[in-house]
Amino acid sequence: MSSRFQTILFSVLVLASAIMGVALWRQLERAHQRLLAGGDSAPTQAPQVAPAEQATLLVANDTDGSMITEVQSLPLPKDPGARARVILGKLLDLYAAPDAAHPVPGGAPSVSQVFLMPAPALTQTTTPDSTPQTPPAPKSNDTGPELAIVNLTPSFAASHPSGLETETLTVLSICGTLHANFPRITQVRFLVDGQTRATLAGHADLSHVHLAVDVAPQQ
Repeated sequence: MSSRFQTILFSVLVLASAIMGVALWRQLERAHQRLLAGGDSAPTQAPQVAPAEQATLLVANDTDGSMITEVQSLPLPKDPGARARVILGKLLDLYAAPDAAHPVPGGAPSVSQVFLMPAPALTQTTTPDSTPQTPPAPKSNDTGPELAIVNLTPSFAASHPSGLETETLTVLSICGTLHANFPRITQVRFLVDGQTRATLAGHADLSHVHLAVDVAPQQ
């Protein structure tokens, strides 16, 4: 009787193990099919990289206080604001290089954002509070002059060399570079961390709108 009971118990255990094995195999098969389906739906092509285009930079030189035109080939996105940010980032990368003629630390990450919007009348842009901290995106049918709002990082302003000439060269080179690549940009407003700021590093005035068209490079 005991031997028969053991035989029955052994048979039940074998049957249970077989059932569990089949269930486990089916779960593994379903997981495998999900992996295959996920692989089929994944993109097979690498992300597209923006094509390289020529950009004009107005590079400052502390030796004689000049600005020289320099043409660079850069991968530029289509969005105007993002495009302007890449171009200004390259300009600041040149200033952050060890052998820079206008040494300013920070590089491309110093430009947080660049907004482009229709330029208001000059009489409305001389007050520091006249520019919204979060400007609206320009309409697609805008064809008139534009205002560029350049939002710099606090670390860039904090580490910028202090002095009227060096600060002014930075401001003017940014304005001139924007106008050279976006001729419709006639005015430039600077923010630091999204806020208006009296000066860049104690001297160059950032409280008013700068006229980009007044910057003339030396050839």
